[in-house]
Amino acid sequence: MQRIRLSGSQLETSRFVFGTASLFNAGSRMRRVRLLEAAVESGFTHFDTAPSYGFGLAERDLAPVLARHPHVTVTSKVGIYAPGGEEQGASSVFFRKALGRVLPALSRPVREWSVGRARQALEGSLRRLGRERIDLYLLHEPERAALAEDQWLRWLEDEVARGRVGQFGIAADARRVAPFLAGGSPILRFVQTVDSLENREADKVRERGLPLGITYGYVSAALRAKRDADVPKVLSAALRRNPDGAVIVSTRRERRLADFARIAAASPG
Repeated sequence: MQRIRLSGSQLETSRFVFGTASLFNAGSRMRRVRLLEAAVESGFTHFDTAPSYGFGLAERDLAPVLARHPHVTVTSKVGIYAPGGEEQGASSVFFRKALGRVLPALSRPVREWSVGRARQALEGSLRRLGRERIDLYLLHEPERAALAEDQWLRWLEDEVARGRVGQFGIAADARRVAPFLAGGSPILRFVQTVDSLENREADKVRERGLPLGITYGYVSAALRAKRDADVPKVLSAALRRNPDGAVIVSTRRERRLADFARIAAASPG
C-alpha cells in the first residue's frame, strides 16, 4: 500500500489507516486479532484506536499485533473513557452494549477533562497496547471550554519530552475543532477530523492554513446520502480530498482489505 508522511507531522503511514472503533463487532478475540494481522499483511502501517473503543478491548487486541510488527504505528486518544473502565472482559462489554440499548447509562461513554485523569489514561493505554510510546495522542472530541488548556499543554509537552508521546493534537468534528481554530490553540498541532465529499467539512481546517493530517467519515456520509453509493469510488475521491494525509477506513471482513490496498495503490501520490 502507498505510504505518505502525514502533513503536519514527521510520521509516515499507509494512505489508509485502519480504524478500530467497531473492531469488537468482528467476533471473537481470535477473529479480531486475525483481522488486524491481515490488515498489516495488506499494507496498513497505522492503526487508530482509543480507550473507549470496545471498552478497552481494541487497545488490548492491538497489543500482540504491535509486538509482532514494530514498524507499525498507532494513534490513541484521551478524554473519552469506557463506562465501567477499560479492563473489562469481553462478556462484560457484550452485556453493557446489549443492555445499553434499554438502559443507555450502561454503555454511555464517560467524558472527563482533568489532567489527573488524563495521566492515568495514558498509563493505561501504554499498558494495554504493550508499548512505551504512542505515536499520535489526540484529545478525543474535546470541548475547549472544558479544558484547563495551559495545564494540558504543559503535560502533553512533558510527555513528548519523556518520549511516551510522539505528537499530540485533536480528533474531533468541525464543530469541536472550530473554537480551537478561532483561538489559535497551541494544542492544535495535529488535526484528525470528519470530512465528506458532500459537505466538505474539513475545508474549515484548510481555510485556517492548517494541514489535514487524518480524515474520516467519507463512506458513512456517502451511504447516508445514497444507500447504493460506490464505495471504492468514494474512497478514491477521499484520498484525492486529502492528498497530503491519510484516511481512516474500517471493515470486519478480511477480504475487503485487499480492496483498500488496490484503491490506495491506484491513487495519485
